[in-house]
Amino acid sequence: MFESLSHLALQQYWWVIVSLLGALFVFLTFVQGGQTLIYSIGKNATERSLLVNTLGRKWEFTFTTLVTFGGAFFASFPLFYATSFGGAYWVWMAILFFFVIQAVSYEYRKKPSNFLGARTYEIFLILNGAFGTILVGTAVGTFFNGAMFSLNEMNNVQWETPYRGLEAVLTFHNVALGLAVFFLARVLGALYFINSVDDANIYERSKKQLLYNTVPFLVFFLYFLIALLLKAGFAYDPTTGVVSMEDYKYLHNLLAMPVVTLLLLTGVIGVLWGIGSTLLKASQGGIWFAGGGTVLVVWMLFLIAGFNNTAFYPSVADLQSSLTIVKASSSHFTLTVMSYVSLFVPFVIAYIWWFWKAMNNKKIDAKEIGEDSHSY
Repeated sequence: MFESLSHLALQQYWWVIVSLLGALFVFLTFVQGGQTLIYSIGKNATERSLLVNTLGRKWEFTFTTLVTFGGAFFASFPLFYATSFGGAYWVWMAILFFFVIQAVSYEYRKKPSNFLGARTYEIFLILNGAFGTILVGTAVGTFFNGAMFSLNEMNNVQWETPYRGLEAVLTFHNVALGLAVFFLARVLGALYFINSVDDANIYERSKKQLLYNTVPFLVFFLYFLIALLLKAGFAYDPTTGVVSMEDYKYLHNLLAMPVVTLLLLTGVIGVLWGIGSTLLKASQGGIWFAGGGTVLVVWMLFLIAGFNNTAFYPSVADLQSSLTIVKASSSHFTLTVMSYVSLFVPFVIAYIWWFWKAMNNKKIDAKEIGEDSHSY
């Protein structure tokens, strides 16, 4: 089946899968967003335990999806992995550090031998929620604004600054995406609390935080999207592979791919509906509309970055070193074998959905926290 597809078709297939995994990860950062709201919404130890425990039921989904996203990227587009992780390693090490302290915090926050105290690990969770989301969003921004690298004939990467990826914060368009992801995660976190915690005070404070974080999220996201459609992009000639700058490249991509445009708009509407129905109609299921919308929006942004003859990891130091899905991909054989493995993805998603429903068959409350000997 897959072996009959062309190499280009397999490359496009895997870009769709990798993009979907990235989109799912961004939705699951509601855990990180919720962590940054622990002290804004939880005003005492019991309320904070409620919040941490409902997030603790889901944090492994976020971590696992991030690892799966990285693994799929490595297997399908190894040259990107070697270039970005081998060159911009300071930014990736920083991201890894903030996700490691999250795992440690959920493991040790309530352990009897915790000599640092619960508050220390709660601060670690806040740091993961803030810096983890901002750094990931800023790193993804380089897909549209470029990075400072060059490749030689052997594809060995040379990073042109000593900051090894951290220089991405000097481009405001990158930072705007990072801040949009940060505030979106907080929006999704508030929606998740409304959906999963049975406590009137937490419900009211979550609604307030939802409103407070929606405004900056919309400001940064709309700035990023409008600036993206108006900026020059990195196009390549499919015949020669030569990379050049093209005015309004990402706007042209949307016009050339009407299905992508339609799904992007559908995703935006889904996010707004999830927020609006919660604020105006007291709905408690807004997380599903906003979450589904988030997946569609991020998925389509990844497709805009890599499809329609676009360099998905451009170099501003050496334009011809820019990476495309054609240049960066694995061999036809590797992609074919991996494609058969990808047929198990729906079963994995179904298992995650089943596990999610089993863990959230009823809202968490203070009584359950007191009875649960495995609380976080």
